[in-house]
Amino acid sequence: MMRSRNAWLTTAFVLVAIIALGTSAIVMTAARATEVKMPSGDATRGAAIYESNCIGCHSLDSNRVGPAHRGVFGRKAGSAPGFAYSTGLKKAKFAWDAARLDAWLTNPQAYVKGAKMGFRLSDAQRRADVIAYLKRESGK
Repeated sequence: MMRSRNAWLTTAFVLVAIIALGTSAIVMTAARATEVKMPSGDATRGAAIYESNCIGCHSLDSNRVGPAHRGVFGRKAGSAPGFAYSTGLKKAKFAWDAARLDAWLTNPQAYVKGAKMGFRLSDAQRRADVIAYLKRESGK
């Protein structure tokens, strides 16, 4: 009887270990699959894209329909002085970096609930270029 109990415990332990290892392998694979490498951005191209797509609502140095962008790279979201942000951006607890700006420019409303910005920049290379421009203009 003792031998069969030990065999059962050993079998159960092995099954639990296999399931745990299999689950962690699946999770790790899924995590790697969601990592997307951003293309390298070019600030000069980004300046031209910014001028043709963003300048209608934004400026580097003054708030307009959207907040001023100089210094946005590394700045806490929802904190440009004197701009009336959405509740979602006011409550945001992150600073803008390349990955966050990329997600924002891809789909602002999906990234921050209640975001006012309706513009999307669907092309990954163009987003990378604008982000490189904003980074340069932020002195980073």
